Amino acid sequence: MAKTAVITGITGQDGAYLAQFLLTKGYNVVGVARRSSHYGVATHRLDWLGISNDVTIVDGDLLDLGGLCRIIKEYKPDEIYNLAAQSFVKTSWEQPALTAQATGVGVVNVLEAMRLEAPNARFYQASSSEMYGLIQEDRQSEKTPFYPRSPYAAAKLFGHWMTVNFRESFGLHCSSGILFNHESPLRGREFVTRKVTDGVAKIALGLTDELRLGNMDAKRDWGHAKDYVRAMWLMLQQTVPDDYVVATGVTCTVRSMVEVAFRHVGLDPDQYVKIDQAFFRPAEVDVLLGNPEKAQKTLGWTAEISMEEMIKEMVDADLQRNKSNLP
Repeated sequence: MAKTAVITGITGQDGAYLAQFLLTKGYNVVGVARRSSHYGVATHRLDWLGISNDVTIVDGDLLDLGGLCRIIKEYKPDEIYNLAAQSFVKTSWEQPALTAQATGVGVVNVLEAMRLEAPNARFYQASSSEMYGLIQEDRQSEKTPFYPRSPYAAAKLFGHWMTVNFRESFGLHCSSGILFNHESPLRGREFVTRKVTDGVAKIALGLTDELRLGNMDAKRDWGHAKDYVRAMWLMLQQTVPDDYVVATGVTCTVRSMVEVAFRHVGLDPDQYVKIDQAFFRPAEVDVLLGNPEKAQKTLGWTAEISMEEMIKEMVDADLQRNKSNLP
């Protein structure tokens, strides 16, 4: 009998790629999405992957425990992936209380719904490398102390520790993936990689003549979302639940990433990039570099797509979108 997976945040980048991956494994995929009057826009990532008609979308909200219980009771999932959140760091300073509720307390609601209605299911929590913040070690592993530097990171840390708490208190199969930056053509334009690739595409097509960015010297460990959703699934196939860093183990600056994007279309970034103080964070996270040894050893997982390959794919996708006026 086919397994059933419930994915919160299915209309986001990771949710869409995870749904696509699980469909190839023969799963029945149920996606939880907030009610929106712009449904067609909300599902554009699923449309891009050509899987909109292959998944079941149900209305739900992380802040509605009763609704989540109803969904879990009705669909009786074998696996639950909690990917929904207020996930943009910059917005978390502008809406800290909302971020705390959706990104932090929302995790507890999903865990509680599972505990009450499907205690034998397996649960995945999308934790974040932003939890390391002001880094305490040069390479961050599962044992590195956390030091969150944004309301988003603090909320993610609460959700992370509550996942551990439900695992240890109630014996539930709950795992967290501490995912470092992962991108793709499905990334939102508010995130720096997609802002860059979309901006480069617009410049190449003559639609604009500049790209405004913040801290070009920030360093990140960038991987592809396709690789990272595979790691999520592998965690829930283990007999013993645990927490894993998912990263490439390679870091580079925003500047280097920008240069890859501009070189791909034969342009010089120095002619188009403008530094804008409006895009600097109130508290910067200067460097993030993950240590994926545990995931490699226990899960047999490794990143397969390089940052350069990913950025070129994203530029090509944004050239196509801008030519066709697609979201």
